[in-house]
Amino acid sequence: MKIPKLRPYLLLEASAALMLLAYGLLFIGGTSRQPSVPIQTFQDGFTPIFDGKSLEGWEFDPVYWSVKEGAIVGEITAATLLKNNTFIIWKGGELADFELKVDYWISENGNSGVQYRSDRYTELPYALRGYQADIDGANRYTGQNYEERKRTTLAYRGQRTQISAQPDDIATVGGYVANNAWKGLNLVNELGDRAVLGNLIKKGDWNTIHIVAKGTTLKHYVNGTLMSEVEDADTKNRKLSGLFGFQVHVGPPMKVMFKNILLKKG
Repeated sequence: MKIPKLRPYLLLEASAALMLLAYGLLFIGGTSRQPSVPIQTFQDGFTPIFDGKSLEGWEFDPVYWSVKEGAIVGEITAATLLKNNTFIIWKGGELADFELKVDYWISENGNSGVQYRSDRYTELPYALRGYQADIDGANRYTGQNYEERKRTTLAYRGQRTQISAQPDDIATVGGYVANNAWKGLNLVNELGDRAVLGNLIKKGDWNTIHIVAKGTTLKHYVNGTLMSEVEDADTKNRKLSGLFGFQVHVGPPMKVMFKNILLKKG
């Protein structure tokens, strides 16, 4: 018996149906909700690193970190005030060149950040030291590049900077910091007015932060707009790889949430 050939458009339809079926099987979990991560993210090379249900694969202090409503939640209450900043640390290894996209929500008085290319600050539990894409509820600092426990501010929101090392006669990192900013912060050009850029960040609502770390260039985007860019030419202090995590900062009771955490390496 002669088997008829399928027409090309039928083959395409069959292939698409199989792809949708396979994708759907990945999200079987007893819920009728649509997956929050679209197929396109996989095609772009991004992979989700948080399943929306548990904190498996993360290291954290359970007093401050939990999962609620499909998001990683960092929270300080009146009964759990912090003495030192605390972090939830991804256990997937060190990241060198990468892109990260994550949706976040933060309370009005909240202070947080996305920590990357960092090392452990071993003097304290659950502590990291290194680059941070800053986040705060009042949007005074959101989008800037702040280096936790090292060189402090490397670029304010609206700045493209080049970072130089401290002079040889200054042995310590702290000796080259003034007014919570690195003295080797050299302004290359302005990306835009700081206040105008800040108005693009929604208060009391979800925003998307996108970090692009390629070699010595570090870019922070919020809601698709470049907020800061650093060219780190400081061979004494820069880091080309390291740990990744999220921060809850010392301060009054607050809440921050992260979801749709997508990573692309390389």
